[in-house]
Amino acid sequence: MPSNWHAGSAPLKRWYRQDTPRKLSPGIQHSNGAGSLAKSWPVNIIGIIPARYASTRFPGKPLALIAGKPLIQHVVERCQTARALSEVVVATDDTRIWEVAQNFCRAEMTSPDHPSGTDRLAEVARRCQCEAVINIQGDEPLIDPAVIDAVAGALAKHEMSTAAAPLRDPVEYDNPNVVKVVVNAAGQALYFSRRTIPYLRDAASRSATGQLAAFPFLKHIGTYGYRRETLLRLVDFPVSPLEQAEKLEQLRALENGIPIAVARVDYDSVGVDVPADVKRVEALLAEK
Repeated sequence: MPSNWHAGSAPLKRWYRQDTPRKLSPGIQHSNGAGSLAKSWPVNIIGIIPARYASTRFPGKPLALIAGKPLIQHVVERCQTARALSEVVVATDDTRIWEVAQNFCRAEMTSPDHPSGTDRLAEVARRCQCEAVINIQGDEPLIDPAVIDAVAGALAKHEMSTAAAPLRDPVEYDNPNVVKVVVNAAGQALYFSRRTIPYLRDAASRSATGQLAAFPFLKHIGTYGYRRETLLRLVDFPVSPLEQAEKLEQLRALENGIPIAVARVDYDSVGVDVPADVKRVEALLAEK
């Protein structure tokens, strides 16, 4: 099974030093210490993009052409501009994706029997010499590399991290596919849910627009950071009751006492879920 670095892949970038001036993209913020710059960093952070060929709504999605390039290549190239990552790796169980991806990054074959993308991530992390891992969704060709850097920055003081953005769209308020998160004063996640949280008792009779005006709701951005040892420990835990109920893997960490730092960002992800999304992304790319 192929799993080695391809000789023609792009050269690796190295982690920037703490004394290098750091600029965030507009809207990317560090909040409550969860994403603050620190004196010491994980000096070898790799970005891993789990990619599967099988998809109910869009089979072969990672290889779908968008403006002449496979979707997965767009994601990789955006990730390669993140300053935090020393390497970007595509993790897949399909040789078709592996053959394409190895032309522009390291590509690793993984077992087809993993129950989740996190387990696929851990298999690759076990084979890599790294201190930390960023799990990046493979269907966001316009991902802002500054979001990756913010999540990576939170690992300076925390063993697991993720990102969240303000929830502003009333359409997303009750949408169970838009996961909500509540955080404590230290910027750590208290809970993630497909329901709208928190419940606003005094504003419960208001419309979605009215409730969004009454409280700063946060929606979860599905980019995760892990210290390597934390990731390997996490996948050894059984599926937890809350994880099973909500179908949210990050709840396994919270139920087992692993705190999750939340970097607040002002960012709206643009995912490719169905073939019709390709034209929408191509239009956005043409505007840039």
